[in-house]
Amino acid sequence: MVPARCPGPCAILALATLLGCGVVLCLGQNDTEPIVLEGKCLVVCDSNPSSDGAVTSSLGISVRSAGAKVAFSAVRGTNHEPSEMSNTSMTIYFDQVLVNIGNHFDLKASVFQAPRRGIYSFSFHVVKVYNRQTIQVNLMQNDYAVISAFAGDQDVTREAASNGVLLMIEREDRVYLKLERGTLMGGWKFSTFSGFLVFPL
Repeated sequence: MVPARCPGPCAILALATLLGCGVVLCLGQNDTEPIVLEGKCLVVCDSNPSSDGAVTSSLGISVRSAGAKVAFSAVRGTNHEPSEMSNTSMTIYFDQVLVNIGNHFDLKASVFQAPRRGIYSFSFHVVKVYNRQTIQVNLMQNDYAVISAFAGDQDVTREAASNGVLLMIEREDRVYLKLERGTLMGGWKFSTFSGFLVFPL
């Protein structure tokens, strides 16, 4: 039993029981902090609950699954540049998924689509090999570049453009990598792109 201060204790108990969340004890206070119930459910007591897939009662209480974890990590296993990387899109493609919890990373499109609003962490490491051109890689949120990384040393055979960031992402936002400058024709094996949900909002 996990105590929680929320309005309408009977309504919370009924809602939690209906969803199979276990027993909840509500103490009659309004608390906007989320609490985990028996490791199965998340109750958010808020007068303006979000509508990101949670079950919401008329009292302004959202109940979500606490087990809805989101994470992905993709890697480039070959140096072959796919024909899909056209001069129009310049999306950086990956060919292997190491982790895809929740299945929100589309490998074919190499795009992550957020299942819910929240704070997400993203990082990338794009390798260029035997290429004397400077490359610029952008992390894109929908159609906007959020951060960039450069690799332009002329005297090394292998170099990587790397960066990372925390972002507030809305539900169904798309995040991907774009080659803004240069080419990857010299090879880009072992390049990676990863992200995960830090916490929902």
